[in-house]
Amino acid sequence: MSGGPARVARVSTPGYFVSFEGGDGGGKTTQARLLGEWLGAALGREVVLTREPGGTELGAELRRAVLHGQDMGPRAEALLYAADRAHHVASLVRPALERGAVVITDRYLDSSVAYQAGGRQLSEDEVERLSLWAVEGLLPDVTILLDVDPATSAARMTGDPDRLERAGDAFHRRTREAYLRRAEADPGRWVVVDAVGTVDEVHARVRAALAGRLGLVDR
Repeated sequence: MSGGPARVARVSTPGYFVSFEGGDGGGKTTQARLLGEWLGAALGREVVLTREPGGTELGAELRRAVLHGQDMGPRAEALLYAADRAHHVASLVRPALERGAVVITDRYLDSSVAYQAGGRQLSEDEVERLSLWAVEGLLPDVTILLDVDPATSAARMTGDPDRLERAGDAFHRRTREAYLRRAEADPGRWVVVDAVGTVDEVHARVRAALAGRLGLVDR
C-alpha cells in the first residue's frame, strides 16, 4: 500500500473520532501515531493524538493512581476511569472534534467495559452505562481493535508491569473475549485487525481496513 494521500468519500462533520483498543503489547500507541500521520496528510486536518487514562494533566494523576498506586476494588477502579474519561472528553476530545480535528485516542470507554466488566467481572451493562454517562453518549466513528492473544502480548511487554498487566492470564483472556464480543455485536463501529506482524504490516492492515470503512481511496 502506497504512502500517498487519500481521496475522501465520507468523513464525519465537523471532526472525526477514532479509538484504538486491545490488550497491552498490541501496538496501539505506535499504530495510533502512524494512522495520525497518514490521516493528517490525507485529510489536511489537524490531528489530535491522545490516550486514556492520561490525556490531560488530571488524567496523568489518575493514571498514576489506577495503574501504579495502591490496590483498589473493581468499583473504585471503574469510577476513577470514568472520572478521567469525563474530564478528557469535556476538556480535550469534544472541543477538538467541534473545531474539525481528527481525534485518535489510545483507549476509550470500550477499555472500561472489557477490563472492568470482562476482566474484573463487574456488570457489563453497569460499566457501559457509567462510561456513556461520563461522556454524554459520545462514541468513536471507528474503533480499531488490535487483536493479539495474551501470550503474545505478555512476550512483548518490557519494564515493570502495572496493576493491570499483573492481573494474570485468566484476566487477560476474559478481556480479549470481551473485546471480540463487542466487535462482533457492533460491526458498524468496530474494525478488528490482526496485530501479529511487523509494525509496517500491521499499519498496512489498519490503513486498508479504515480506508475500506470510510470510503477512502489510497493512492
